[in-house]
Amino acid sequence: MRKEREALRAKHADGQVLIGTHVAFSESSFTELLGDVGYDLVWIDTEHSPLDGATTLAHVIAARAAGVASLVRVPHNDPVSVKRVLDMGSDGIVFPMIRSVEEAKTALSLCQYPPNGVRGVGPRRASRYGLDDRSTYISNAYDELIKIMQIEHIDNLQSLEGIIALEGVDGIVVGPSDFAASLGLAADPHDKTLQAAFDHIGEIVKGHDILFGVSMGWDRQLLQQWLGRGVNWINVGFEYQFLLQAARSTLTGVTELVDTHHHL
Repeated sequence: MRKEREALRAKHADGQVLIGTHVAFSESSFTELLGDVGYDLVWIDTEHSPLDGATTLAHVIAARAAGVASLVRVPHNDPVSVKRVLDMGSDGIVFPMIRSVEEAKTALSLCQYPPNGVRGVGPRRASRYGLDDRSTYISNAYDELIKIMQIEHIDNLQSLEGIIALEGVDGIVVGPSDFAASLGLAADPHDKTLQAAFDHIGEIVKGHDILFGVSMGWDRQLLQQWLGRGVNWINVGFEYQFLLQAARSTLTGVTELVDTHHHL
């Protein structure tokens, strides 16, 4: 098992909370920087970004260079998107908008070689271009891959227990924005009905030894609530948000300094 993936699993097994962040820009140096900063994992988002195969691969390579685990969120639960990501050698994969047990089963089958699944054989970089023994890689790839189902719809209150019970599901991650949208509450992340639904998710997951995450922007109050629900993985912020915050702060500071100087 690759050391980045092994470190992530070991930290989870030790009861520590994993802290990750997201990238969506094409420039892979952001992933290298965030890994060097000290995040446990970098979520490479190909669902809501212009990232293609080449730029996604560059991020996966940059993550390994920085010694940080890489999780790629595919745009859809389909064999073409999934196969390419797995063959890149990412440490894990995130399936968006998994609303039912059947959809989760399909996602798992896309990660597993026949006869148990439908993954095509051609790992290349995932097997270090053949440096790893082919038969060993094929035998171990499914179990070693971190497979995450994203919970983003009110329907999940009925399907979540069944999804968690599936063998091979390593974790779930809640997408609060789309979940809120499914209730018509996208503009109010603090709505009491929405928060009650999230509380219920926490109750369902309680007692299960899986990764239980939330993917969101920085909000101290909301993150405190998620910690109270038992999340052991927080994936927070995007590189563009960090850039925006720093750019605004720097511009404000310099503008104030210039204005003060002019009034002396």
